Amino acid sequence: MAIAYDFDGTLAHGNMQEHSFIPQLEIDKDEFWKEVNVIAKDNDMDQILAYMYLMLDKATKKKVRVKKEDFNMHGRDVEFFDGVEKWFDNINEYAKNKQINIEHYVISSGLREMIEGTSIYKKFEHVFASGYKYDHHGIAEYPALAINYTTKTQYLFRINKGIKNSWENSKINEYIPDNKRAIPFKHMIYIGDGDTDIPAMKMVNYQGGKSIAVYKKNAKKKYTHKAAKKLVEEGRATICAEANYLPNSDLDKSVKGMIDQITVDIMLNKMK
Repeated sequence: MAIAYDFDGTLAHGNMQEHSFIPQLEIDKDEFWKEVNVIAKDNDMDQILAYMYLMLDKATKKKVRVKKEDFNMHGRDVEFFDGVEKWFDNINEYAKNKQINIEHYVISSGLREMIEGTSIYKKFEHVFASGYKYDHHGIAEYPALAINYTTKTQYLFRINKGIKNSWENSKINEYIPDNKRAIPFKHMIYIGDGDTDIPAMKMVNYQGGKSIAVYKKNAKKKYTHKAAKKLVEEGRATICAEANYLPNSDLDKSVKGMIDQITVDIMLNKMK
């Protein structure tokens, strides 16, 4: 089975760019995102491409180096929700006792280079996230991949068909019978925090899988319990739970319950 996660607001607090990269540019994070919105609107531009462009533009003007290893370094400052760093081993051990193997994936609009610098990067089977192309000096020069809220669904199909890259297009469009696919959708869980995850959540639900809308405890603006609950009421998420990855939390018990359901499904299929 597979668990696919959004990253910002789901596994980690806030947007990953805000922890050290934007402060290094000596600009206010709210002003940065406001300028991103202006650029996107003025140029009829995808918002993800707009923020990736502005990061490079601001870095050039401030003479801040933007090599891959620099982005990796900024990933070290990402702050995770409680229990995240031990979550993967704990949930894998539970599944192993059920004779289930779990593959963990990230599908994020954030930067893959920053995720690569985090302590949890090696826990993932693959990270699908926005990223840059680098020139012969190793300097970021152009967006190589920009993942927005609708394109996230494409990467669920890649997981479904066992494609662990973003460039192969022939196999993604090839007809493969459901019983020949690497991971059935009904054996998938998608965990996200908000509006940008709605298409992915709905598609997983529609295909027989499960989705969880997480929220931040005591949040007043973004990532609120009210917003997550609304996604459940509207049929966009299966359930909602606090972004608490500690053992015996609601999220922990929910995911383990879903693993139990998948175990029963596999057992019944074998009996057939």
